[in-house]
Amino acid sequence: MKKTIFYMALACAASFSLQSCLDFDEPGDELGANEVITDGDVFQNRADSLNYRREISGETAQKAYTQLETALQQCKTGIYGMRGGKDGGVPEAHSYQYQYSLETDAYAGYLVVSHKDFPYANATQLSTYNYCEQFNGGPLGGYGIAKNAFAPFINNPKSEDIPEIKAIYLLYYSLMAQECADLSGPFTYTEDKNNSEDPTVYEPVRDIYYDIEATLDTCINCFRYYENRPEEYKAVIDQILMSNEADGLGMYFYGTTGLENYIRLANSLKLRLAMHMVKVEPETAKKWAEEAVAGGVVEKVEQQQGIFPTVIGFTHPLVEIANTWNDTRLCASFESMLMSLDHPYTKYLFKKNGNPIPDPTTGVTIPADSMIVGMRAGVRVGTGQAYSGNTQLAYSSMSTDVISSSPLYFISLAEVNFLRAEGAIRGWNMGGDAKTFYEEGIRYSYIEDPYYAQEGYYSPENTLAYYLEDYMNVEAAKPYVQHDPLGQGADWESLTKIGVKWNDGDSQETKLEKIITQKYIALFPNSQEAWTELRRTGYPKIFPVLNTADGDGSIRQGDLIRRIPWASTDPQQQQYIKETGLPALGGDDFQATRLWWDVDAPNF
Repeated sequence: MKKTIFYMALACAASFSLQSCLDFDEPGDELGANEVITDGDVFQNRADSLNYRREISGETAQKAYTQLETALQQCKTGIYGMRGGKDGGVPEAHSYQYQYSLETDAYAGYLVVSHKDFPYANATQLSTYNYCEQFNGGPLGGYGIAKNAFAPFINNPKSEDIPEIKAIYLLYYSLMAQECADLSGPFTYTEDKNNSEDPTVYEPVRDIYYDIEATLDTCINCFRYYENRPEEYKAVIDQILMSNEADGLGMYFYGTTGLENYIRLANSLKLRLAMHMVKVEPETAKKWAEEAVAGGVVEKVEQQQGIFPTVIGFTHPLVEIANTWNDTRLCASFESMLMSLDHPYTKYLFKKNGNPIPDPTTGVTIPADSMIVGMRAGVRVGTGQAYSGNTQLAYSSMSTDVISSSPLYFISLAEVNFLRAEGAIRGWNMGGDAKTFYEEGIRYSYIEDPYYAQEGYYSPENTLAYYLEDYMNVEAAKPYVQHDPLGQGADWESLTKIGVKWNDGDSQETKLEKIITQKYIALFPNSQEAWTELRRTGYPKIFPVLNTADGDGSIRQGDLIRRIPWASTDPQQQQYIKETGLPALGGDDFQATRLWWDVDAPNF
């Protein structure tokens, strides 16, 4: 016997009212292994409806696959777009640069743009931190590409005949929606998910987070129910995964198949959401985090998902951006942090100055290959992409041998371990202790491809493992003064005072600083998530940004850009922003406006 329960979708209650129904079996009926019924299981008449409990034959699934094959290929291009893909191709320099290098790399304090000679923007950008309004849409570009690829598929009625595949792309949409919300704040989330041709309603970040969490629970339950399917149905799903997967090492190098890694990615994203909101809704954050860990997060190298150059066969876009175009250089804050901790990246990832640098403060020219040196965030940018006309290009770049095969993760094993470490110091049940998770986070924080590192493709000196034991025993940061050879900023003593080695006797705040500092290093070059953590916690400590007045005038001296303003110049979109965007944001469309989870309050 079936019952129908009508309920309000709590995840969306603040933005719209939606009455939905959920069919479920009576107690005592056979349900899926580990199946949990939640109020996010089936949203009728929405893109995220997943009526996965009904019987579906292999023949029905095969027909759906045949009819949706073109749409699935389009979805594959959307996966590439999540990390800098363009026009259906793998991540490449122009798109990646627009998505990361021109803004969030600097806002996170990782890298800075070393000139202003960009043909696709006017020359109004003044400093390495505030460029020009024409770049504001770049970080949101990955979301747009992914949404345009995934939404037609997840709204196609035939996708209901292969619900596990639909759940995968709902999961990916959720990941990109979280990243989009954390960049600028409110956006037309529900209408985008429903593939609306003319989205008009911007939804608050809180509502977006809650709906994402409900969608993740739905996807997880769908993946778990898969074990109840007949073998002929599973054969079709396996065929789709083999033909369309573009997102993991497991299938290619470790022989893993099935849906476990998607369950773990979904739970890891739920854990990330929980930690982002810990200062505004701590009890909900704790609940989500503990549920995510209990449900299974990323715990092994082969469970990580992302875009892998070694799998697909391409070179990480930063090689061309940094070492061919000379468009980006090391940020002085990151230099100072790495040098203070004697981090292995100073030995094998970041290169010493590539050309001589005349020092106007001393009159001495620093020879080439003398020092790792970064540019202060906010210094006035030079003109030109050649050293002969722009001495700033002599500053430190990255080793092509190391960065070329670096994965572009969705959520890495290192990040998950640091999330669990933070949860543990907050007293949450993370399935272990903070020290273990912290040390595992460092252990898996290498930038090199994990399979290539394991198989010895790199020389030992070009791997984190070669230096790891000494690094993890650094008890205190060493004194370090960052000196800009061109005199573009005063000498600054390093703000990194904590060591690396875990100490159970440290205060909660010191433990958090250690966790986030190491997490920040591990996230490199994923500047969007690093910038979120920097805004959320205030860690790691970075140098004050110079020339903050070069922005939109809202940033106080010593503060960070807190969000990227909306980029629309279309009068109709501007009207939608005025009517629903600004009320959902709860502030003005400025760089200094804080997002929902970004509150000026203590970490504990």
